[in-house]
Amino acid sequence: MTKLGQLEFLVLLSVLRHREEPYANRIRLDLEENAGRRITRGALYRTLDRLTDKGFLEWELEPSQIPERGGHPMRRLLLTENGIEAVRETRDVLDTFLQNTAPALDDA
Repeated sequence: MTKLGQLEFLVLLSVLRHREEPYANRIRLDLEENAGRRITRGALYRTLDRLTDKGFLEWELEPSQIPERGGHPMRRLLLTENGIEAVRETRDVLDTFLQNTAPALDDA
């Protein structure tokens, strides 16, 4: 079974959600707005690199048309098959635990 930390799982989910425009700045904003996780650029890029090393993400450079970037290319993030499988496995484990703990949470 694949083991993902919470931040790794959220990053992979965010990349999946932003398939059309999977760029680091969109992922960072998604984490802040929808997961309540503030993350520095450095921490995000370390996480992206770790996920790439694990074989869950790939990236490619593409030219940038954004004037503020000064012509610097952008990293387009892509989930690999292993990355998709890691998300599925983690989701399934969480689903099982959440289903089995719902009564306990409701009674607490």
